[in-house]
Amino acid sequence: MSIPIAWSEIYAHPLPEGHRFPMEKYSLIPQQLMHEGIITKDQLFAPSPLKEEDILRVHCQEYWDRLKNLKLTPREQRASGFPHSLELILRETIICNGTLLGAMAALNHTQCAFNVAGGTHHAYRDRAEGFCLLNDIAIASAYLLTNTSVKQILVVDLDVHQGNGTAKIFEGDDRVFTFSMHGEKNYPFKKERSDRDIGLPNGISTEAYLEILKENLGALMDQVKPDFVFFQSGVDILETDKLGKLGVSKEGCKARDRMVFEQCVERSIPIQVSMGGGYSPNIAHIVDAHVNTFRLAMEMFGY
Repeated sequence: MSIPIAWSEIYAHPLPEGHRFPMEKYSLIPQQLMHEGIITKDQLFAPSPLKEEDILRVHCQEYWDRLKNLKLTPREQRASGFPHSLELILRETIICNGTLLGAMAALNHTQCAFNVAGGTHHAYRDRAEGFCLLNDIAIASAYLLTNTSVKQILVVDLDVHQGNGTAKIFEGDDRVFTFSMHGEKNYPFKKERSDRDIGLPNGISTEAYLEILKENLGALMDQVKPDFVFFQSGVDILETDKLGKLGVSKEGCKARDRMVFEQCVERSIPIQVSMGGGYSPNIAHIVDAHVNTFRLAMEMFGY
């Protein structure tokens, strides 16, 4: 059985003029995967919009009502990263459902699933931040805990930015362990408290980055004993990234992904992967680093 990959044409729809988010990668990643023969078109599935009940397990009714009715203030919209529109809100609900449906597929059938987008870890219960309106990993986690036999979840957030929204949402909830390894002096500048935070200095080398991850990841797996893993695999840790400020090579980013997959394969833990950030000036660097994550998964999960 093939690894399912959530992707919709709406992922790559242009955002309002003046935004800074690189949309091209959402079309280029599946194109490159099919061009290389890594996946077939049949592996791509287009999610439907989230059901409101799935949103409200995580997000406040008042916030969701104002969001869907385009009632957020200009200041709130600026905090989210772009002006809001009905298409933007629809896009977010489709992306989040891609993570939820992928998680269900990984749990029940395939062991691993991908979302070409997702990783919206800055969204809080009651507000949007940093290009994130709804928190896809939190929504999918809440769904699994409510509707399946999953009792313990580990969130492995290796985007360069701390998963502040996810950390706050699950603060005090022992069923979801949040692990964030991020740039200490990068956005968000006011950090929340994850269950395990590792703040990295600007310019950290590939070798030092991988050593820190190695020291922590296996021990966390032993400690948490998760039934399910959500992996936020942002490639903004790359040395070429204009926002990341770290010094990790493309091969180092690939080695990071291998470490995460190895832990899940060895322990037979299902995993859902959301792509997260990537802001290198050369779009080819972003796409190739993301495609490496898919290449590894296809190899390591036996597809």
